Amino acid sequence: MNHHGYRSLNETVQVSRRDLFKISAGVGLLLGDPTIWAQSAGKAQPPRTNIAEALNIPRTPHSLPGPFPGRVIQVNDPKVIRDATVNPDLLKEMFHKGLSELTGEGADKSFALFFRQDDVVGIKVNPVGPGVISTHLELIDCVIDWLTANGLARQNIIIWDRFDYMLADAGITSQRFPGIGIEGLQTMDEAAAEGKTNDNSRWLKPDGAHRSSDRFDREAYYWADVEGDPDPAYLNQHVFNGRYSYFGKLLTQKLTKIINLPVFKNTGNGVSMATKNISYGAICNTARLHRPLFFNVCAEVPAFPVIRDKLVLNITDGLRGQYDGGPMPAAQFAYDYGALFFATDPFALDAVCHRLLVNKRKEMKVKVNEHPRYTEYLHLAEQYGLGVASFDRINHIVL
Repeated sequence: MNHHGYRSLNETVQVSRRDLFKISAGVGLLLGDPTIWAQSAGKAQPPRTNIAEALNIPRTPHSLPGPFPGRVIQVNDPKVIRDATVNPDLLKEMFHKGLSELTGEGADKSFALFFRQDDVVGIKVNPVGPGVISTHLELIDCVIDWLTANGLARQNIIIWDRFDYMLADAGITSQRFPGIGIEGLQTMDEAAAEGKTNDNSRWLKPDGAHRSSDRFDREAYYWADVEGDPDPAYLNQHVFNGRYSYFGKLLTQKLTKIINLPVFKNTGNGVSMATKNISYGAICNTARLHRPLFFNVCAEVPAFPVIRDKLVLNITDGLRGQYDGGPMPAAQFAYDYGALFFATDPFALDAVCHRLLVNKRKEMKVKVNEHPRYTEYLHLAEQYGLGVASFDRINHIVL
């Protein structure tokens, strides 16, 4: 195998040791500071990756940025959420309004622009920080109701994220979503990760492989010339180390289309929204990528066909926002925002949301660093032909 190749809570929230580990696992590393990662990535020459080979693979009619490059629809209604409680009827109205404005068609007719009735659709959520900020279950309901109302069978819908236990902790269970598939790309032994046991057999197979290793596709990967940590704690969390970050088999072998439901929050002076949710959530062995590449991963991983040709719709959940402390949930910086954002182009979407979040941070008297390093990856993706990042080409419509 060519080693470069690609083949197809409360105001002063108290965080427990377990919660801290869950948070750090969700952002892809054991400890770290996103501001430092971004600064490090901006100063040094990034390591080589296999992005060139991804860009050489022919595109399809569904390839990013989709049918509406540069178009971002924002739907606001402060009444949709009060004291973190969602009004589902009003949310449904906002959902249909946003879809219709994005496509120029009614919500029902919009279905055919993205899907066939035999598609297997994956709904990528962000379950990190339930109770503070995570993808709202009511928004997932809206997506499922829209898909099934247009003839997609419930068994053809899968809600997914990288870690299985985070889905359960966020209330995404078979009881809450009957008939819908729920799948994490990997499992992890939390007790071993928290140092409560030295028994690695709960995550390590007798042959020395991680018990989730078979869930990743060795023929589809993001290669970067930087090694992962050989420490067992790293392997428990990241499945592999070395220079390969493999895509989950769920994406390469099962899903035919993807809907991305990120949340509206910061990552240091950047954002942790559409592109980060899909990029760091679709592959393993990610902690090695933060310091040398950080946001560049959000431009390069979506260039691979497994995402580029399947990610057809992005809806940023701005019912709640978080303007500081991210990507970890921080209740003292979270607020009811009452907004949804719709786009086929995740880079235009993140460009718009980044600007809005910077304005919110300034409003709240947070020290803001507006160095271009925090948005350069969006323009990199524009060079790759994956989306629009220049505001003179973005059509941001607010309803």
